[in-house]
Amino acid sequence: MLLAHLAGIKVFATGGLGGVHKEGQNSMDISADLTELGRTPVAVVSSGCKSFLDIPRTLEYLETQGVCVATFADGRTGAVDLPAFWTRDSGVSSPKTIYNEADAAAIIYAQSKLPVLSGLLFANPIPEEYSLSKSKMDHVMSEAIRSVEESGMSGSNNTPFVLAKIRELTGGATVKANSVLVENNVIRGTRVAVELAKLEVNGKDNSNRRKSTGVVEVLAQTSDLPQQISNKKTSASIRTQQQADVFVAGSLAIDITCNYNPDRKAKNKFGTPEMHTSNPAIVTQSLGGVGQNVAAALHYLRTPLQFCSAVADDASGQTAVQMLVDRGMRVDGVKLLQDGSRTAQYIAFNDTDNELVIAMADMRILENEQRDVSAVWGPNLASSKPRWLVVDANWDSLSLKQWITMGKAIGAKVAFEPVSVGKSCRIFAQISDLKRRLVHIADLATPNTSELRAMYDYISQHGHRDESAVNIWTLYLNSLKPEERFKRAQHQLADVLKAEDKFIVGCSLRLLPYFPCILTKIGSSGVLLTELLRKDDIRLTDSRATPHVFYGEGSEELRLGTRVQSLLGTLRRQTDINPDGRLYFEEDCDCLQDYAGIYMRLFPPAETVRQDEIVSVNGVGDTFLGVLVAGLAKDNPKPLDELVMLAQRGSIMTLKSTESVSTEISSLRALI
Repeated sequence: MLLAHLAGIKVFATGGLGGVHKEGQNSMDISADLTELGRTPVAVVSSGCKSFLDIPRTLEYLETQGVCVATFADGRTGAVDLPAFWTRDSGVSSPKTIYNEADAAAIIYAQSKLPVLSGLLFANPIPEEYSLSKSKMDHVMSEAIRSVEESGMSGSNNTPFVLAKIRELTGGATVKANSVLVENNVIRGTRVAVELAKLEVNGKDNSNRRKSTGVVEVLAQTSDLPQQISNKKTSASIRTQQQADVFVAGSLAIDITCNYNPDRKAKNKFGTPEMHTSNPAIVTQSLGGVGQNVAAALHYLRTPLQFCSAVADDASGQTAVQMLVDRGMRVDGVKLLQDGSRTAQYIAFNDTDNELVIAMADMRILENEQRDVSAVWGPNLASSKPRWLVVDANWDSLSLKQWITMGKAIGAKVAFEPVSVGKSCRIFAQISDLKRRLVHIADLATPNTSELRAMYDYISQHGHRDESAVNIWTLYLNSLKPEERFKRAQHQLADVLKAEDKFIVGCSLRLLPYFPCILTKIGSSGVLLTELLRKDDIRLTDSRATPHVFYGEGSEELRLGTRVQSLLGTLRRQTDINPDGRLYFEEDCDCLQDYAGIYMRLFPPAETVRQDEIVSVNGVGDTFLGVLVAGLAKDNPKPLDELVMLAQRGSIMTLKSTESVSTEISSLRALI
């Protein structure tokens, strides 16, 4: 069964089925194939179990495992018995009766749309002309079992002994019956497979539509293999598509963490792993992926959300989705791909201080520019009607653009998690003319210092031209430099930040037109908030915020939006800046018109964490974003400054946790 499933085979024909042995309630002698049926989504066609087994208890066990059992009527009407291998009747009624192969195929196809991992058992009675009489077989079984008891045979030797005795007592009649029933089951199974294929072909008529409303959906461009998730704990967790305050689109992965654990006698017992050789480590596995981590944080805070991602039809994918189900999360937006993809995996190698040394990530399952994100996930987003859309940079550039376009179209605010240095700049594909236009790509971004620098470098290389509207923003930033308050703030930040982190002030200011709110994670130095303030922002008049608010040199009445208009006019008149004579239009800078100033504040760490308290840095930044967005998505959100500090507290909980997101953040629920 397992090998058939791994090979993509949906219908498996065999001779008979194991079962619960006599007195199995005491001996616990239960055939392994019953357990496998409960966890492997394959439809098995067999002639039932042999009558020397406990058939009623076998059916009870299969029911406990969530296995649907049905028997082919084979020309009969009404209720029928579950066959007992060599006999058509066992004296035990079958739970269900089916009348043809099309019925069986319909059951397989329907179950493939439901959130269950268990298999199906279709009992196919031996042809009537080869069936041994029930009364005769009952007598033979009694004799065979008596012989077993007298011999003292038990365990794995039990069944071969019984079968040999049955062959002897029936004069070899069971051997002929064996051959016939196997052939009959293969014929029946083949016909079921043909009928199932017809259903699958017909089901692909609407190739660009979602194919199911179950917990996991199959993409129309992939084969329609069974995509079931365990039926355990799902009754309460299955929810139809509905509105959500936050919609998270990002990676779902299996995280493997390797914490360097050198032998005490080793020379390098402190520090980092040695390169080009194997190293002793403590290896743990957990559910991860940036999108999943953010969604987990939101879930622990009981924020109505929908999580959308993709997994492959492999063991890792099934494990990942099952873990979501066990957690009680919605997974109707998780798509099962059967296009040769592999479920995402992330492997982190940490030093003895549990600080990341290097990580390897395989997120290719989300990197497919041929995939139409709007067709696959668009209906999920539209029906959710979220206030916030969170996207991570594990998507390819085109998919990111589609996600953000869809989010803005329904009025959702967009939060962007850059993920890594290499992927952080994918989001700039949003701008068709980066050299000319200033455009809000997302409402909020949460880079770390390395990602921020990479994004800054990209903009500097691709967007900075003398003839560009970017000059307007550059001129405005230059006007900040003489401002006394800004000077003081610069000096204060310089005193706090490490030398290697001082660049982040200039980088974050430069990126503000693209992300009007940037929260840069600076590790042990805290978080730097850099934000454009709208004209109606309360912080413009709040004396407590005054040290962090900047307007530029001159009167505070000359707010950012007004200054931009002035600079725009100046820039139009400077032909040396605009040598090709091209005129600048207000829409090139329209993202700045509604703002009055800049807010910049460094939030120190919420707590000083001792080195021995740090378990793992994995998921710390994702927890921060999840807690932050959970607060922002409220009907009446708290001030951003307060939410940042709460998000920092959540991050520390994860820093001390073995999980990618600490469940302890649920204690922040009442505070956000």
